[in-house]
Amino acid sequence: MKGSGKNRGLGGIASRRRAAVRVKTGRRRTVSSKKWLERQLNDPYVAAAKESGYRSRAAFKLIQLDEQFKLLRPGMRMVDLGAAPGGWSQVAAAKIGGKGKLVALDILPMEPIKGVEVLLMDFLADDAPNRLRAALLGDADLVLSDMAPPTTGHNGTDYLRIMALVETAAHFAMQVLTPGGTFVCKLFQGGAEKALLDSLKQNFAKVKHAKPAASRADSSENYLVAMGFKGRRD
Repeated sequence: MKGSGKNRGLGGIASRRRAAVRVKTGRRRTVSSKKWLERQLNDPYVAAAKESGYRSRAAFKLIQLDEQFKLLRPGMRMVDLGAAPGGWSQVAAAKIGGKGKLVALDILPMEPIKGVEVLLMDFLADDAPNRLRAALLGDADLVLSDMAPPTTGHNGTDYLRIMALVETAAHFAMQVLTPGGTFVCKLFQGGAEKALLDSLKQNFAKVKHAKPAASRADSSENYLVAMGFKGRRD
């Protein structure tokens, strides 16, 4: 990554203006792939991520969530669920420093990041919480989840799959968080179901919704931030 100036001018990224790039529909390119490529080429956060050495534009979402909620601090222990390709882990590792401990979990391989221990495993595995604690040398101060399941194109099915993943991530977080810890996860479409919100409000002091500027305006994506974990209940 480039130097410490990578985050300067963050607030002005979305306002960058340049001539729109148009992509032709070739013999091997579908209309949907053409639209995706055009969006990537014209997205200021994609360009900024490339300039800053981040692996994905999602890095700026965590930067903005951290600016809003003060999530990251030097020396903390934390976990990044579904971390690949590693944009969030890059941001977090830089903020928590060498005295912190960051473990990234994913079922997909991920290129190494300085200061990050990568566990190639499914967080749904029975032994995942214990393996994570062993890697962290204790419980986590912060659990991040930017995960989303593969979409089917059927809104109802996709919503159920998303909510099931979020609920499972929340359950995992409450198994590994230390009292006072924080859980951050991504949501889509209809937001959080009442049962999930009720559970989080029972187990955390504060629960907030947020949509960082780096989240595309036409996306139903938003984030849930649960702060002040009250501790595991036996």
